Amino acid sequence: MSLRMVSTALAALAEFPSPREGPFDPDLAAAIVPSAARDAALVRLATPGALAVTSGQQPGLFTGPLYTIYKALSAAGLARILERQWQRPVVPVFWVAGDDHDFAEASHASWLAADGSLRRMGLPPRPADAPLTPLYREPLGTEITDILDALGNDLGQSEFGEWTLEWLRRHYRPGATLAGSFAGAMAELLAPAGVLCLESTHRAVKRAGARYLIRALGTARELDRDLEDRAMELRMAGADPGVPVGEQASLVMLEGRLGRDRLLMDDGGFVTRRGRERMTLDDLQRIAASEPERLSPNVLLRPVLESALLPTVAYLGGPGELAYLALTPPVYERMRVPRQVVLPRWSGVLVEPRVERVLQKFAIELADLLEPGGALESRLVRSQLPDEASRALRSLRDSILSGYEALARSATEIDPTLTRAVQGTKNQALAGLNETEKKLVQHLKRRQEVELAQLARARAQVLPDNQPQERVLTIASYLARYGPGLIGELSENMETWYATALEGALDPS
Repeated sequence: MSLRMVSTALAALAEFPSPREGPFDPDLAAAIVPSAARDAALVRLATPGALAVTSGQQPGLFTGPLYTIYKALSAAGLARILERQWQRPVVPVFWVAGDDHDFAEASHASWLAADGSLRRMGLPPRPADAPLTPLYREPLGTEITDILDALGNDLGQSEFGEWTLEWLRRHYRPGATLAGSFAGAMAELLAPAGVLCLESTHRAVKRAGARYLIRALGTARELDRDLEDRAMELRMAGADPGVPVGEQASLVMLEGRLGRDRLLMDDGGFVTRRGRERMTLDDLQRIAASEPERLSPNVLLRPVLESALLPTVAYLGGPGELAYLALTPPVYERMRVPRQVVLPRWSGVLVEPRVERVLQKFAIELADLLEPGGALESRLVRSQLPDEASRALRSLRDSILSGYEALARSATEIDPTLTRAVQGTKNQALAGLNETEKKLVQHLKRRQEVELAQLARARAQVLPDNQPQERVLTIASYLARYGPGLIGELSENMETWYATALEGALDPS
C-alpha cells in the first residue's frame, strides 16, 4: 500500500494490563451489532477465561473523525498482543455511546475531495430550544441523501469510491437513527479486524447496567466527595483533571422533558439540571426497573459500567480521555468494580503519495509541513532571495544596530534626554529595512504562487483547518482511494506500535 502511516511516538507504558475474572454475560450478546465477525467473536468471548479490550465513542456522521476508527483498531491490535501473551481469547469490543446527546458534534463530517481540498457538510442544526435527544433516538432526514451524493461527487473516480459510497448508503439512510447508522457502518467496516460493536442503548445492556447506576445514585454524595479529593490530588501533582467535578452533581443522566439531563443532588433527593424535575431515589429505582433506557452514565461512570458488564482488561482513549479518566480510581473503588488499565489509543498521520511528492520536491520533512501555517512558506521564500540581497540586508541590519549603539552612548554623555530620540530613530531605520525585506519577499511569493499552492494543498491534507488530521477527516476519502484493505494495514501498524511500547513487559517465550 502506497499510503504511509506515521505513528506518534509512544513512551514505554507505565502500567500493563492483567488478566481478571468475570465471564461475559450471554444476555449481552443481543446488544452486539450484526456483522461478519459477530458469531465467531461471540463464541470466543463466551469461552471460559475470555477477556476483552475496549474502546468507545459517541456516534458520528460517516463514522466521525479518523480517531474513532483508530480507537477501535487500537483495541484490535492490543487484543492480539495480549491473546498471544496470555494464551486465552482476548476480544476487541467497541462501545457505541448512543446515549450521547451532542448533536452539534455528531452531525457533520469532513473529507478530502479528489483534488485534495477539504469539504465539510452536516445535518440541519437542532433548534436552540430543542430537547437534547440522545443520538440513538435521533432520526436522519432526507437530507442525508444529498450529503451522500455530495460525498460521491467528491470521491470522483477513485478506485474504491463506489464501494465506499455503497457501504455508507447501507447504513446512513432516511429514517435510520444517527446512532444506529453509525453502529452498523462501524460493525461492517471493523469486522475484518475482529472488532465487536456493542450498542450501549440496547435494552439488554440497559437492564444489566441499571443496578450500577442506582448504586452510583445511592452513593452520590460519597462519590462527589471522592472526586473532589481526587481532583485536588491531580492539581497538586500538576495535572489537569480535564472535567469539572463537585457541584453536587451525580454521575448519572436521566432522559426527561428537556432530553438527556444531569441529575443533581437536592434536599435528600435529585433534580435534573435543566428541566428541574424532582424525584427521590425510590422514583429513580422504579424508572430503572421499568424504563432503564432513560438512565445513562456520564463520562466518568461510563468506563466503570463497561468494566462491570464486560471482562475488560484495558480501555483505550485519546488524550482528553486519559486526562479525565485519571479521576476515576475512587469511583471504581466506591462502586466495587474492578478497574481496567487506561492506555492511549494509536495516534498518527496518514501521508498520501501526493503529499510525499511535495515533501521530496521541497526537500522537507513531514514535521515541517505540520508547523503552523506560514512558517514553512516564509522560510522557503526567503531562501530564494539572491545571495547579494541577503548579504546586504544582514550588513545593513548589523550596521544600524552597531552604529546606533555607539550614537546612543555619545548622546547619553551629551544629554541623557537624547537617548529616547536616538532609540526612536533606530527603530524607524530598522522598520524601514524590514519593510523593504517584506516587499522583496512579497514579490518572490507572487513569482512562486504555484509552488506555494502545492504546499498549501499538502498541508490541508495533513493539517486540515490547522487541526490534527485525525480530529477532522472521516475515513471515507481514504477508503475510496485505498480500499477496505486499509483497515487491516492500520490494525497491523497499531499492533506493532503497542508491541514496541510493551517490549519490556512482554514474556519473550
